[in-house]
Amino acid sequence: MGVHAIGPHGFINRRWLPLNALRAFEAVGSRLSFTAGAQALTVTQSAMSRHVSSLEDLIGKPLFDRSASGLRLTPAGEMLLPVVSKCLDRIEQTLNMVRDQTLESRPLRVHIPPSLLYQTALPLLHGFRREHPDIRIDVCTSNVTGPPPGNVDVAIVFDRPNVDDRVTDLLWMVRVAPLCSPGTWEQHRGKTLEQFLNDTELLHVKLENEPRSLLWSSYADQQRIAIDCRGGLAFDTAFSAVRYAIGASGVVLADIDMFASEISAGNLVMPFEAVAADGYGYYLKMHAEDLADPALFLFRDWIIRHFAGGAAHHEARGDMSVPIELPSRLAG
Repeated sequence: MGVHAIGPHGFINRRWLPLNALRAFEAVGSRLSFTAGAQALTVTQSAMSRHVSSLEDLIGKPLFDRSASGLRLTPAGEMLLPVVSKCLDRIEQTLNMVRDQTLESRPLRVHIPPSLLYQTALPLLHGFRREHPDIRIDVCTSNVTGPPPGNVDVAIVFDRPNVDDRVTDLLWMVRVAPLCSPGTWEQHRGKTLEQFLNDTELLHVKLENEPRSLLWSSYADQQRIAIDCRGGLAFDTAFSAVRYAIGASGVVLADIDMFASEISAGNLVMPFEAVAADGYGYYLKMHAEDLADPALFLFRDWIIRHFAGGAAHHEARGDMSVPIELPSRLAG
């Protein structure tokens, strides 16, 4: 099929969508193997190769880098694969539902970052299930900054502000301050912020692909103090770092709103009124076409209403935050 047969000006329209080639590309791309893709569709490997080649000819770009070390997606392949996978999934699920109206609706695939899941979202999910017991939910979590790996219907992501092709709702912006146990503060009472942080073990929360000391060093720059950020323990999640601070020692730079209950109960103390916005926040993301799904619409509405109520509460208390100036390569 030549490009000139596709439509006016060479545009691809649905009349000429190469469905077999798209199925072959998705099978190979999701497994990064022509052999495994052919086995999944029960066709020959040569047929899979022809289908993928025809799709590459159609769009005029390679979808795979083929080398002795293996197969990997090109930028064009990385852009196309999640879209094709999601569309094929939705077609498959809808066909099954139409064929058998007694079939249960598919579960919503929801991603929530681990600290938010364990600290805030579990009771929220429980409340949603009480109100909508007929909607099944599959929850996954991963410690990533930005969109999660894998195919999900809706994701809460931890990230800096950015623009992509998804519907994005800001849930809350993070406000951080040094937090520690009452016992730790008792040992250092009377010290300045700079003295306290230099004399106490720093607990780091690592961000993906960033130096372990990024958040503490950025906070120190904003507060115009000098601290040694090289030592201390590093954790993958704020939840783990806070639990360590409560049960052992050290000081953690953590979200005062996420851990407000621990502060209120006296398990954590905030020794200094030195709160800052670190530029990160939690965002709800989903594809625009999925808003037509009633279950997804209800879940999005529930999440937004919950966090909007929390934001109003924080504003009523007064916003003490001052932005941290992160390195320009992180600004977005």
